Amino acid sequence: MRSSHSLDRLETSFDDDRLVADAGLLLPATLAHHLGLKELVDRHLDLGEAAGAANAGDKLLTLVMSALAGGDTIDDAEALRAGGTGRILGFTLKAASTLGTFLRSFRWGHVRQLDRVSRELLARAWAAGAGPGAAPLTIDLDSTICETYGLQKEGARHHGYTGVRGYHPLLAIAAGTGDVLMARLREGRANTVRGAAHFLAETIGRVRSAGATGELTMRADSGFYASEVVKVCRAMKVRFSITIRMSPAMHRLIEAIPEQAWTPIRYWLAGGADVAETTYTPFAGGPDARPVRLIVRRVRPTPGSQLALLVLHDYHAFITDRDGQTLVLEADHRRHAEIENAIRDLKYGMGLNHLPSGKVAANGAWLAVQVIAHNLARWTARLGLGEGIVTTKTLRRRLFGLAGRLTRSARRWTLHLPARWPWAIASLSLPAARQARARLRRVAMVSGWSGPCPRSRSARVRVASLMALAYSSAAR
Repeated sequence: MRSSHSLDRLETSFDDDRLVADAGLLLPATLAHHLGLKELVDRHLDLGEAAGAANAGDKLLTLVMSALAGGDTIDDAEALRAGGTGRILGFTLKAASTLGTFLRSFRWGHVRQLDRVSRELLARAWAAGAGPGAAPLTIDLDSTICETYGLQKEGARHHGYTGVRGYHPLLAIAAGTGDVLMARLREGRANTVRGAAHFLAETIGRVRSAGATGELTMRADSGFYASEVVKVCRAMKVRFSITIRMSPAMHRLIEAIPEQAWTPIRYWLAGGADVAETTYTPFAGGPDARPVRLIVRRVRPTPGSQLALLVLHDYHAFITDRDGQTLVLEADHRRHAEIENAIRDLKYGMGLNHLPSGKVAANGAWLAVQVIAHNLARWTARLGLGEGIVTTKTLRRRLFGLAGRLTRSARRWTLHLPARWPWAIASLSLPAARQARARLRRVAMVSGWSGPCPRSRSARVRVASLMALAYSSAAR
């Protein structure tokens, strides 16, 4: 009763200009500054005489920081303008109405200009240590459906192959890190493979120019089983691993494999899965047809299921030109499914699940914003915090969404954060926070860009309390 009574007597007031609702955005904002994101936008994005052309860098950064804070609509950006959040971000926050005008000013050529921005941003981040360098890199290629509602959105008025209205973007993801290498919006009724060959060629060029010098491998599902995709891989000296479409002829080829050629693999059902290999010539009628390895996994249907009444085995096959042991390659190809984690993070960690405009180009720009925000989150974890893959939801709960309070003393701003924060390392506290920000500041020195220090007071903000802004490895 006492607790309830005390809550009844609690007064609230929205009157503190120095409270910061998302104080942890200090880290991705620091990274964005030292990667020169605002400078890249101002240099490459030219909206001409459009109403939203002015201050493009500030507007895009406002959208990016809103996405990192959990905003999945344009109006959500207004939350950043509350309290003292603007003091820690280092740029001028823009109103939601201004951001809407900015997005509606885009045409498709302007979206391609944002592709140039994300290309150079990727190169700078990888030069700073976030990239693979000379190590092998696997590119996962996939598409996803972003469902929309109503008939007013350009490019999303017709039902796609899944039976829903929406957009059907292409995505290329770096395996093992979840970095989005490239993304492109398409209309909802686009076939999965439409434009995939050109998209893949551009992705490979982007990865090479960003500094990836090791062997490249492309993995994809059966939606990308096409001669044009294989041709691009061979022309650009990229290995491929592509799921094949099953057909009666393919079933006959697989069933002709001798029983002794099948090797059992670990499966939840004893004796339920085996792997074998044979040779196959895909696209045999084409001029560049050549034999490749066909690796097949067969799985026994779950006992008692409807499928068990119809077939003895369910087959999953893929073609590849890679060298290596059959079982190793088969296990690696199955890891292509990890791309779904990155897609889920884009949709539900960022704002890709909601494409807000009726203009297709504006939604293309929205996709580019979500990709930049997603990558900033991943790079903040790797470059600033020394962590591996950390989902945006986890970063937001433990870092980005922190509440703080700004104070000023001796002409210096201090950002106070909660004591006893469960994901802080108390013994490291302030040094850990400084180390995290120092690592992000060093990005400018090794990424090849060194811009002017921001004039805002965020340049002089220091972190104080027992909580470190570094994400705690002890919390994993």
